[in-house]
Amino acid sequence: MSDAQYFRNFTRVDSVEKTAQGLSAELHGERLRVDVVRADVVRFAISRGGVFDEYPSHAVCVDPLAAAVPFTVEETTGDDGRVVRLRTSGLVVTVGMAPFRLDVHRPDGSPVAVGADGAYAILNDAFVIRRRCRGADAIYGLGEKTGPLNRRGRDYSLWNVDVLDPRASGEFAAARAQTDPRADPTSTEFDPYYVSIPFFYHLDAASGTMAGSFVDNPYRARYDFSGPEQYSIRFDGGQYVEYVFAGPRMPDILAAYTWLTGRIAIPPVWSLGYQQCRWFAYRQADVEALAHRHRQEQIPCDGLWLDIEHMDGYRVFTWDPQRFPDPAAMLSRLADAGYRLVTIVDPGIKHDPGYRVFDEAVEADLLCRTEGGGVFVGQVWPGDTAFPDFTLPETRTWWGQLTAEQVRSGVSGIWNDMNEPATGAIDPQAMLFGRGRHSHARFHNQYALLMAMATVEGMRTAAPDRRPFVLSRAGSPGIQRYAANWMGDNLSRWDHLAMSMPMAAGLGLSGQAFVGADVGGFMGDTNPELFLRWMQYGVLTPFCRNHSAIQHVDQYAWSFGPVMANLVREAVRLRYRLIPYLYAAFVEASRTGAPVQRPLVFDHQDDPLARDVDDEYLFGPDLLVAPVLAAGMTDRRVYLPAGTWVDWYDGTVLSGPGFVTAATPMDRIPLYARGGAVIPMWPHAPEHADGYQPRSTELHVVVPAGDGTHTSVLVEDDGTTIAAEGGAVRRTVFTLTRTGRVVTVHARTSGDGYPEFVREAFVLVIRGAHPHEVRVDGVDHRVTGARVRFTNHGGDFDATFTV
Repeated sequence: MSDAQYFRNFTRVDSVEKTAQGLSAELHGERLRVDVVRADVVRFAISRGGVFDEYPSHAVCVDPLAAAVPFTVEETTGDDGRVVRLRTSGLVVTVGMAPFRLDVHRPDGSPVAVGADGAYAILNDAFVIRRRCRGADAIYGLGEKTGPLNRRGRDYSLWNVDVLDPRASGEFAAARAQTDPRADPTSTEFDPYYVSIPFFYHLDAASGTMAGSFVDNPYRARYDFSGPEQYSIRFDGGQYVEYVFAGPRMPDILAAYTWLTGRIAIPPVWSLGYQQCRWFAYRQADVEALAHRHRQEQIPCDGLWLDIEHMDGYRVFTWDPQRFPDPAAMLSRLADAGYRLVTIVDPGIKHDPGYRVFDEAVEADLLCRTEGGGVFVGQVWPGDTAFPDFTLPETRTWWGQLTAEQVRSGVSGIWNDMNEPATGAIDPQAMLFGRGRHSHARFHNQYALLMAMATVEGMRTAAPDRRPFVLSRAGSPGIQRYAANWMGDNLSRWDHLAMSMPMAAGLGLSGQAFVGADVGGFMGDTNPELFLRWMQYGVLTPFCRNHSAIQHVDQYAWSFGPVMANLVREAVRLRYRLIPYLYAAFVEASRTGAPVQRPLVFDHQDDPLARDVDDEYLFGPDLLVAPVLAAGMTDRRVYLPAGTWVDWYDGTVLSGPGFVTAATPMDRIPLYARGGAVIPMWPHAPEHADGYQPRSTELHVVVPAGDGTHTSVLVEDDGTTIAAEGGAVRRTVFTLTRTGRVVTVHARTSGDGYPEFVREAFVLVIRGAHPHEVRVDGVDHRVTGARVRFTNHGGDFDATFTV
C-alpha cells in the first residue's frame, strides 16, 4: 500500500435515480449501482470508463437479481447533508451525496459496512475500499490462510502460490523482514497460500452481530486488518463489485454466500473413507501389494492414489509402460478388492511434438499464449511445459474428453495439482489467456476453478450417473462446486498439524466444506508419535488422506510397528463407524453450505470465548474434537461451549460453558458429543465404505442435562450414483426432546428409498444416562449395556425413556 497516497477518492454524487433493482448514481465520471439481491444482501458496483463488467469472474453461479425483492427509496437532508436511503426488511443502504459515502446498516441501526475516510478510491487499474472496524472486532474467512482463525491484526495477500517453491513464494517472503515468520514459506504464518477467496465476516464485538463481504474480483488483492480503527481492501485490477451480507448470524451469511457461488455436490461415499497416497515410484505390483497389505492388516481403506511417477516422462494422461504394463487389469483387480484409484493430473503438458496431448492442443490452438503470439512455456515436472487455456470453452471440452478416457479406463477420481498455476523457474506473468486477449492477472486465481470445471465435465461425460470426485490444490470462489481441496504441501511438524485446524476452519467458513491436510505431513520425516496423533486427528476431518513425499521415511499405517499400527487401526475404524454421521454432515453442506469441520464460533457466535478458539473444532454439528498438539502431551485444556457435553470414551457428563482438563492417553484424543444429538453410526467398521449397506445402524442418543430440543439427521442412499437427487434416498430426521426426566426421540423419514437398502434394525445406544427401559412405538424394551435393538425397515418411530 506504499502508493496509497496517490489514490483518487470518490468525493461526491452528482445524481441518484431509482432503478428496478435498486439505485443508479453518477459518481463524477463513473456510475455506481446499488442492486438489491435479497432482503439481507446488496450488491455494489462501480463502472470503469462508464462501462460495467457484467461477468467479472466465474464465481457466481446464479442470477443474483432473479428475485423481485421489495424495497423503498427515500431522500432526506439533515445534519449529515443530503442522503438517499434504500430500505429492505433486512438492511438500509445510505448514499451520501456530498461528501460521498456508502454505508449499510440493519433496520435497527446496527452497523453492517460503514465507510472510513477515503472509503472508495482508484489509481489506474487498482481500487481501494476503507471501512471502520473496532479493535476488539473479529474477522473470519478469506479462504486458505495461515495463522489464527481471527484475521484481525494482520494483512493478507490473495494470490495463488506454490508455497514451497521459492521461485513462486520468494517475492512475498522478500517483502518481509527476516525476523518476520512470514518471510519463511515453511512457517505457520506465511502468506499467501494456494486458495484465494475474497470473502470474509466482520463480527462486531459490542453486539455480537456479523456482516459479510464478498468482492467478486479475481485479480490480486490485499486485505489489511491491522489498523486500529479501520480495515482496507485493495485489488490491483478489474472492477469493484461487492456483495454485502447483513447477517447477523454467521450460518445465514454463509448460506447466502454459497447460494451465490455454489455448494458442494454430495460426494461419493468412498471419498469419505481412508485414502492412502505417497509420492513414490511405484510399480504395478507394488500398488496391488499395498492394497493387499491394508486388507491383511485389517485397516479399512477405500482409495489408493498415484502421484507423478506413474506417468510416462511426466506426460499427463499416460502410464509409464515399464512400471505399469497393464493398468486396465490392475484397475479391475483393485475394484474387485473394493478400492478406488485416483491419479494425479497436472495442467502442465510436456512441450513435446509427437506427444498426442500436446499435438492436439497445438492443432486446435488450445494453449496459453504470450503477447508475441507464441505458446507460453514454463518449467515444471516434464521440463518444457505448455499450459491449457481453460478460459476457452473448447479447451475445457477437450480436457474433459481426455479425462473421460481416464475414467472409462477404470480411474475413479482425479487429483489436480500444480494448478495455481505453477510454472517453475519461469515467471507466469507472460502467460496470457483467451488467445492472448486477457492478462495473466485476470485468470491466475481462477485457473484451478476452470481446470476443475473441465475435469468434472469429462467425468460426467464418461459416467453420467456416477458422482465425480476431484481434489484440487488451488482454488477461488466457486471451487467447492467442482472439487475438494487439500491444504497443499505441509511439513511433518507439530506446528503444521496445529496450523491445519484454523486453516480448515477458514476454508469451511469460505464455502469449501470438503477439506483436509496431508496426514502425517508431506515433506520431512515424521515420527511415530506425531504420525499417530495426526492420524487420530485426521480421521476426524472431512477429507482423510495419508500423504508423504518421496525420499522421506515410510508413513504407512503399519510403518512404526505393531503397537502403533494397532492404535492407528482403531482410529481409522472410528472414522468408518462414523461415516453415517459424517455423510449427513456432507449432505447438509450441499443444502446450506454449513462446514463439516467448523470452528466453535460458527455455532456459538454469542460466546466471546469461542470466537478465538483455534485448537479444537466441531466435526459436523455435534462432535467436539480437541487434538493433541505436542509430543509427550498427557493432558490438555479443552473449552466446552454452552450445553451438555458427554465424553465419547468414558461417558462423563460435562456442562459448558467452561474449561476442562482432558487426559490424552496414547489410544485417543479428546472427543465429546453434544447433549441432545443422535449420532448415527455403523455397528462395525467395514473394509471399505464403497457399496457398504449395513443390516443395522446404531443411533447414539446423547442425553442432555436440561430441557430442550435438538435435531439430527441420518441420510441413507446408494453412496455412488446421482439417484438420490431424484429421490432415491431415505432421510430420517430425529428430534430429541427432554422435558423434566422424560426424553423422547421422534424419527420421521422421507424419500422414495433405493434398491440397495437392506437395513432391518436400529440399535439405540444411550449416552449420558442409564435408563432401565425404552418404549419404542408403544413396546417396552429392556436396556442392556446401554443398548436397545428394535426392528426398523426405514419407517418412522417414537422412543421414550425416563432418566
